[in-house]
Amino acid sequence: MALIELKNITVAYDQKHNILENFNLSVEEGEFVSLLGPSGCGKTTTLRLIAGFNEAKDGQFLFKGQDYTKVPVHKRAFGFVFQSHALFPHLSVYDNVAFGLKLRKTDAKQIRTKVMDILEAVNLKGFENRYPSQLSGGQRQRVAIARSLVIQPDLLLFDEPLSSLDANLRVQMRMEIRRIQQELKVTTVYVSHDQEECFSISDKVAIMNKGVIEQLDTPPLIYKKPKTEFVARFVGFENILPMTGSGEGAAPLKAKDGTPFVVEGAAGMKGTVKCAIRPDDIRIAKDGEERGADNSTAGRIQVTTYLGRGYQYVVETAIGEFLVNSHGEAPFGHGETVRLDFPPDKLVPVD
Repeated sequence: MALIELKNITVAYDQKHNILENFNLSVEEGEFVSLLGPSGCGKTTTLRLIAGFNEAKDGQFLFKGQDYTKVPVHKRAFGFVFQSHALFPHLSVYDNVAFGLKLRKTDAKQIRTKVMDILEAVNLKGFENRYPSQLSGGQRQRVAIARSLVIQPDLLLFDEPLSSLDANLRVQMRMEIRRIQQELKVTTVYVSHDQEECFSISDKVAIMNKGVIEQLDTPPLIYKKPKTEFVARFVGFENILPMTGSGEGAAPLKAKDGTPFVVEGAAGMKGTVKCAIRPDDIRIAKDGEERGADNSTAGRIQVTTYLGRGYQYVVETAIGEFLVNSHGEAPFGHGETVRLDFPPDKLVPVD
């Protein structure tokens, strides 16, 4: 049984426009699951629903098999780490971290033990007498994490906790968050708009679009085998090639000009089939060079852009326009005729 289950949840801010509709999500105990997607996709709404800040219009939220749909925030033993740290500026690090324990009327000796233990876990031992204004952004974020963890939450929730930090600090902090989560084995739901951040620290990632999870999978599976066109484009498959399948066993797919394409995993597909491929995975060469009979087409360079590590081209062909990356030192010029090859194992059929 999953630790968290959202069943057919509907959330509407004004009772008319639904942010989530018939939304479902399951999280296993000990998992680190990230919600990822563009602005307005419903990821923060989902997190706030779990925390108890938002109320579902329809559906059910189960936690450890119990109905938590109407349980108020203060009765949910969840830790919540906000984007803005939300530390009390007039309290020391020690008192900020101890705040939740004091509200629970925990014994002073226990408070001291728990606070010092958690400060050591987040590498802030020795900082207990400092104030938030005396800390760096990363240190303040670790205080916020410590404050959420010290109450020994059943669940830890993060709402874009690193968005206010600079790039280098974000990399350091995301690894610190993952280290703490794995060490303490606390189930975590994490919201971010940063794909690299989510993929680097999560057990599973839910790609959301317009209030729906399009794919919930491990980061490597999402990166290599996106299931839908939206997910494919979101994770960098910038080329979508429409083809037609005959449904006859291993027969190749055909592009709109009849060019045959062998695609791994597309055997037996019938009707319109969309295949996604990354710009890095299309091979580009001068037209006329040796090539295979399948998965190849001629094209003309429309745009050449220098990327530092190579060149990016917009190539117009009879079967569509493609974005292609190449690491060659000598670039193709505008209007030059080229040959594009599409490796069968790099083309991914998507819904």
